[in-house]
Amino acid sequence: MPRLDLPLSELWTLREDIPEPPGFEEFWRRTLEEQARMPLEVEAHPVDSPLTSITTYDVTYGGFAGDPIKAWLHLPAGAERGRPGVVQFQGYNGGRGLPHEHTFWASVGFPHLVMDTRGQGSGWSTGETADPHPAGPAQGGFLTRGIERPEDFYYRRVYVDALRAVEVMRGRPEVNPSRVIVTGRSQGGGIALATVALSANVAAAMVDVPFLCHFRRAAEISPGDPYAEIARYLAAHRDRTAQAFATLTHFDGAVLARRAAAPALFSVALMDTICLPSTVFAAYHSYAGPKEIEVYEFNDHEGGGAQHQLRQVAWLNALLER
Repeated sequence: MPRLDLPLSELWTLREDIPEPPGFEEFWRRTLEEQARMPLEVEAHPVDSPLTSITTYDVTYGGFAGDPIKAWLHLPAGAERGRPGVVQFQGYNGGRGLPHEHTFWASVGFPHLVMDTRGQGSGWSTGETADPHPAGPAQGGFLTRGIERPEDFYYRRVYVDALRAVEVMRGRPEVNPSRVIVTGRSQGGGIALATVALSANVAAAMVDVPFLCHFRRAAEISPGDPYAEIARYLAAHRDRTAQAFATLTHFDGAVLARRAAAPALFSVALMDTICLPSTVFAAYHSYAGPKEIEVYEFNDHEGGGAQHQLRQVAWLNALLER
């Protein structure tokens, strides 16, 4: 796959000053205050699985507006109280999957919560969580649902679900509430980035080839979906460009990253045709907390794959030993 974006030398020096839209701070202050008043209402029931070293719980909790959100909680056998815990978010149109499907972090010793993504989970991994909120005309997919107003935008609900997943994890007796880490790849990476930016209760973030960053550039130069959903929407709704990007900027990882304080490990793939490297570097350079980035020069959207998981484990263990 040929490279479609800037060379690495330019990516290291790239600085994109994306202005915050009017009312940005007030929008997030109001959103977080409203959702903090909603009860979590957590239920967790053990499930049968073929795993012999991990105990899995079927979790339901109250997400945005109290909507029931599903998750798997994976606990390593013999997990003592007060361990660091990892909350994982899924890629585009993936769900929490089957109980044994996403268990890497539990297998290396961390209590591990895998959040279902509302309305998704009929692509590469199954899901069970509905998104009951109506939206106006939209492209197929999720990126333009409710794009007319930030209050109605699909990812407002998803980001709040993610913030509340962190609180579910913090409430578990096996987990040290000051040591909850968020992680995800692609869409999951974008959700992890938004979560560490919007929550003071996240200790670290691992953000892999993140989606949901620098929407304007992504919509202009990405060769395919999901970002092409924006271009197709605006090709039909020719008079909505300004409003669409005003909404999207409220949720842009390259803007939200300025609010982050916790340490973060990013990854980027220079041949990525879905989340182009310049959009990832825009978020990375904006990130206000301590940060590192791993660059995979000859990989597409798979990024660092299993090799990067080893890098993450080493980085996280070193961080937690401090």
